[in-house]
Amino acid sequence: MNPGHGKDRLRQIVLMGIKQFGDPYYQGFAAQIAFYIMLSVVPTIVVMTQLLGMLNIRTMDFVNDWINQYITPEMARIIKGLLRNSSSPGNNITLILLAVWAASRAQFSLMRIANYTYSNSRSTGNFLKERLRSLKTMVMTILTIAFVLVVLIYGKKILYAFVGGMVEEYTITLVWTYFRWPLATILYFLVVLYNYFVMPAYKLNVRTLIPGAVFGAAGLVVVTFFYSVYTEHMVKYNIIYGSLSSIVALLFWFYFLAWVLVLGIIINQAFRDTKVR
Repeated sequence: MNPGHGKDRLRQIVLMGIKQFGDPYYQGFAAQIAFYIMLSVVPTIVVMTQLLGMLNIRTMDFVNDWINQYITPEMARIIKGLLRNSSSPGNNITLILLAVWAASRAQFSLMRIANYTYSNSRSTGNFLKERLRSLKTMVMTILTIAFVLVVLIYGKKILYAFVGGMVEEYTITLVWTYFRWPLATILYFLVVLYNYFVMPAYKLNVRTLIPGAVFGAAGLVVVTFFYSVYTEHMVKYNIIYGSLSSIVALLFWFYFLAWVLVLGIIINQAFRDTKVR
């Protein structure tokens, strides 16, 4: 492929992506996905902590580290207060149902976007079958995201456990500082690629999904980086609004994450439409 053709194709991809993005069907989906993710986060954390606590698995350190890293202090205090309170079995069942319903709704919304983008059809097939499929993909997504979070939060300790006897701690810290975000990008890429592969009603070639997955992974890292900067440096300016600003910031984080995933799907379709036969 000559450079001129590559530039022409890139221009076509951008123009087609902008045109697709202007479709009214896409408007509101990111907010819908962000709302359902927000609705599922707290009950999921509460139930997970209590269930693993019943199995004598120490999870509070991991949960506290994750909350301290990605949640603003005001919001973190609220969530930690919920975690310290023990719930009855009835409340736990209610929280599980709420978390499953909300998370599956977010996944189902992404599936609708994928089906509409790739087939230009608003139909998702059999409603019950698609809902069950959204539950399955949601469970796999949660497990992979949990793995990613464990690696990102405890990666330095894991690295020290393996090579601590051979390498100085300063070197391990330096390596982790430089490689943490590239590692996060790779892990996010695998999570996004998996979702893009399983979400459409009909299977696509994995290679055709790589461009959008690369954009999605990079976008998730960039959005999360700016949100982490906000939680570290900007929260002290939110004295007037307090917890409200923390909730709004968290919603905006989820909102931009949702838009990144939607744009990744649009990019995949633009690449497929401009592919030379």
